[in-house]
Amino acid sequence: MAALRIALMAAACTAIGWSGTAGAADISGAGATFPYPIYAKWAEAYKAKTGTSMNYQSIGSGGGIKQITAKTVDFGASDMPLKPEDLDKNGLVQWPQVMGGVVLVINLKGIGPGQLTLDGKTVAGMYLGKIAKWNDPAIAALNAGVTLPDKAIATIHRSDGSGTNFIFTHYLSTIDPEFKDKIGENTSVDFPGGLGGKGNEGVAALASRTDGAIGYVEYAYALQNKMAYTQLRNQSGAAVSPNNKTFQAAAANADWSKAPGFYLLLTNQPGPDSWPITGASFILMQKQQTDPAKAKEVLSFFDWAFHNGGQMAEQLDYVPIPDKVSGAVEQSWKLITGPDGKPVWTGSGS
Repeated sequence: MAALRIALMAAACTAIGWSGTAGAADISGAGATFPYPIYAKWAEAYKAKTGTSMNYQSIGSGGGIKQITAKTVDFGASDMPLKPEDLDKNGLVQWPQVMGGVVLVINLKGIGPGQLTLDGKTVAGMYLGKIAKWNDPAIAALNAGVTLPDKAIATIHRSDGSGTNFIFTHYLSTIDPEFKDKIGENTSVDFPGGLGGKGNEGVAALASRTDGAIGYVEYAYALQNKMAYTQLRNQSGAAVSPNNKTFQAAAANADWSKAPGFYLLLTNQPGPDSWPITGASFILMQKQQTDPAKAKEVLSFFDWAFHNGGQMAEQLDYVPIPDKVSGAVEQSWKLITGPDGKPVWTGSGS
């Protein structure tokens, strides 16, 4: 499993394509680094089955939104869903493709995965610069019996516009009014200090080599880099570890049927088993297509992923989209039309 993750992550900042060269890929996409490992795995399996290859640039959600809006890729990917009015303004449709969790990773000598517990208020204080040492009373109160070092906290954040940034800052903004007022929630925010890394992979690398660091990355990146991650106290007050069970518990509360444009956030969900920084990753496409055949190839790929990619997603610690939701998603694809105004998706994949 570790070898698989290493192979998937090796080129995380570059385009993925299984046609020999990136330029020969049949489908092009760009955006979120959060789902990169599973999109890479799906693309490899799909090419083996169909011969159709995919080139995906893991450049961050902000870049994905820009590229699909500019029509320079066949699809964009973002961990920050666009609001219905923004979809309409830009002529886009979106849907959730996979779910996962953002985790806090730390670099403290002698402290392993799950051995330290934090809560949203404390994490907000660290990123606001109010909690500056690892032995601060606020951290100690959550970790009775744990020897905490008298060491400066080095906060690591995303330097690029990203959906991981959005999920993380949205979570802290719902917990701490001061964080919401001073930093806020967005794909790109101004943190008062700390170090910035590009992409989930950049944050993971920076945290791995910075003594006393804390950063936030998608769970697969923490596992691939063998990083220590914290537990978090959730809305119910329970200290939970990040894993498939706790991601699924948070996702179970999602009611996509009442979400126009599938605009729904999964942070700070209720329930004793819910991981509080859970999020979905979304696909964006142009509503009006100039090349219906290419658009159908894109939809065929994601249709295949819905019906055949669930086990692969779980192996990489993502949560597959439930069948009920994927069915509604495929109904929404009828909004995607060619020059003749007819839907490019007929309900049959490749």
